[in-house]
Amino acid sequence: MQVMSKRALREFWEKHPRAKRPLSRWHKLVLKESWREPDDIKTAFGTNVDFVGDNRVIFDIGGNKYRLVAYVVYHPYYRLLVKFVGTHQEYDQIDPETV
Repeated sequence: MQVMSKRALREFWEKHPRAKRPLSRWHKLVLKESWREPDDIKTAFGTNVDFVGDNRVIFDIGGNKYRLVAYVVYHPYYRLLVKFVGTHQEYDQIDPETV
């Protein structure tokens, strides 16, 4: 998958240095993937992922300390756009379907 807006990840871990390792691990894993459908993401992340409307996926990062909302474009483009990255508390303040 091509990850769009890695800048959002970098900006977040600059504010929250403990997030750098789990977000970097997530990013590295996603780069190696070629998801064709939501089941492929579920296979890769198991219970650490939820799906909402508009091809948006919610990832639990770092033992559920952080949340990442992404818009996924499956086959044939294989792109992922980071729409939100934040603490669990910050996530509770947003609507993942519209962020």
